[in-house]
Amino acid sequence: MTVPDVTVVIAVYNTMPYLTACLDSLVAQTIGPARMEVVAVDDGSTDGGGAVLDAYAARHPGLFTVLHQANSGGPAAPTNRGLALARGRYVLFLGADDWLGAEALARMVAAADTWESDVLIPKQIGVNGRLVPQGIFGATAASVGFEDSALAWALADTKLFRLDLIRRHNLSRNEGLKVYSDQPFTLAACLRARRISVLADYDYYHLVLRADLGNVTQRAGALDRLRGVAAVQWVAAELAAEGGQLDAIRARHFGWEVPQLLQADFLLHPEALQDEICAGVAALVGQFGAREVYERLAVADRLRLELAAAGRPDALRDLIRYEAAHGDPPMVVDGRRHYAGYPAFRDAALALPDDLFLLAEAPAPGEAFETSAAPAEPPAAAGPAPVTLVQQVWRGAVPVQVRRRLHRYPAWRRLADAVLATTSNGERR
Repeated sequence: MTVPDVTVVIAVYNTMPYLTACLDSLVAQTIGPARMEVVAVDDGSTDGGGAVLDAYAARHPGLFTVLHQANSGGPAAPTNRGLALARGRYVLFLGADDWLGAEALARMVAAADTWESDVLIPKQIGVNGRLVPQGIFGATAASVGFEDSALAWALADTKLFRLDLIRRHNLSRNEGLKVYSDQPFTLAACLRARRISVLADYDYYHLVLRADLGNVTQRAGALDRLRGVAAVQWVAAELAAEGGQLDAIRARHFGWEVPQLLQADFLLHPEALQDEICAGVAALVGQFGAREVYERLAVADRLRLELAAAGRPDALRDLIRYEAAHGDPPMVVDGRRHYAGYPAFRDAALALPDDLFLLAEAPAPGEAFETSAAPAEPPAAAGPAPVTLVQQVWRGAVPVQVRRRLHRYPAWRRLADAVLATTSNGERR
């Protein structure tokens, strides 16, 4: 039996009517049915999606393999079952409510073969307002890593993986996770890969935000999310190199996923659940070195983490209410140091360190702002300057909401403007 170039694995649960667009995009792939296979696992759908899968399989014999099972409660189990049947040299995981550009598989397989990639990240765009960080897609690259790109912000499994890599390391989803089960899998694959590549020359993967917000991440509870983050951090602790690689992964989760649980919606939970969330955050902060990357986080985010870690849900509630009522705090200037002047700043009862509130430290007379990396010189040839590493990390690794918040502070604005000064495409925030 001929081995296909690529297997597409789809876990399906109540994704109608989006499922039809997903399947149509596979039928339309220019790579052709002889070089691909689709393994779709219906996880107990009740919206007719299972019958739709069977109809596509009947109309396109040899292209679709369809399995039906009782609902498992999450995407991990059906994805694992589909992966177990994959025969292609590469495997791509496709959301049942997402779809591919017509040339996607042909382009991805050709690039992975040329570069000998173990993991290849195709350009992804959001549909219906879905937020997709774009930092990793600043340019096509044969090889990227956690320290020289926004790779830490691209841990979804929406990638092309070499099946041999998965089989050799026995990689699979943790079926005990209701959310983020793809991130530990993807991180382990990336940390074991010989080469990770990026294709940014085409709209390969279209990620859809459903009108009913039915995407599994949208439905997940706070404690489920914390368990998912912990699973990712365990993989990082085991496989990532100390220093820049590990810090990039820490900064992504402690600068985004965890603080998201400590914002306005936190106030809607019963106080008992608020206490549980704070205890979960405290365990993550203490166990996985969050404080070592505080300098990479926005003040509001590290302040949230620290209040939760200190077991002060009362002070955390006060912070959330303050931001809702007043927005960003005033800046407090103390010599060369600029602080975010939240009410908790230098509150004797909380006794939080000043550095937690530090926005920036102005240079001494005659000195310039020090940055961790300098932007590359623009090319001598005519044409727009390429997106530099610093620009890529700033735009993609730092979510737009955070960038806009920081940009209101003069010290941060001067620093960001200096870093991004070489860009010619006009997008700064």
